[in-house]
Amino acid sequence: MSGYSDAINIEQIANKLEIEASDAEAMREFKKGLQLIANQYPVKAYTHIRRAADLERNNPYFLSYLGLLTASTQSRWREGATLCETALRMRRNQPQLYLNLAQVYLRGGHKEEAVDTLHLGLQILGRDARLQCALARLGIRRPPVLRFLSREHALNKWLGRVRRRAMQIVGAN
Repeated sequence: MSGYSDAINIEQIANKLEIEASDAEAMREFKKGLQLIANQYPVKAYTHIRRAADLERNNPYFLSYLGLLTASTQSRWREGATLCETALRMRRNQPQLYLNLAQVYLRGGHKEEAVDTLHLGLQILGRDARLQCALARLGIRRPPVLRFLSREHALNKWLGRVRRRAMQIVGAN
């Protein structure tokens, strides 16, 4: 699966969940599913992640990855988005959940919602390299400072640099 699978740090996620997962079998299934995702076998991963989510329905990671795989392997992006949104409501402080939801929106052809999700993640979490990288991959640019001039106009270029420095100083993205 392309997209954000390269952002998955299987051991980091799995180790964090070791504490949170109350069902050992669910955790084993989830780890196996993550491994299959990392090895580019999302269809096989779906079965394992689905089992993990069935065994432990209140785990936001299990729901988020189930949503991601539902969208990518079953072409049911609305159902996938609902699962990812539910997971995000459960745990707002995990960047991977924003990345998964953004990926689902992209699969459904909703780039604007994906961008909004990543921006929301940056607002809530502050600077997060993975969220910033995902936004950069989408090719999102701020509009020119002076919209009535072309982006290439010298004044827009200069004002754009000033805006960027000012935003860096105040910590905005």
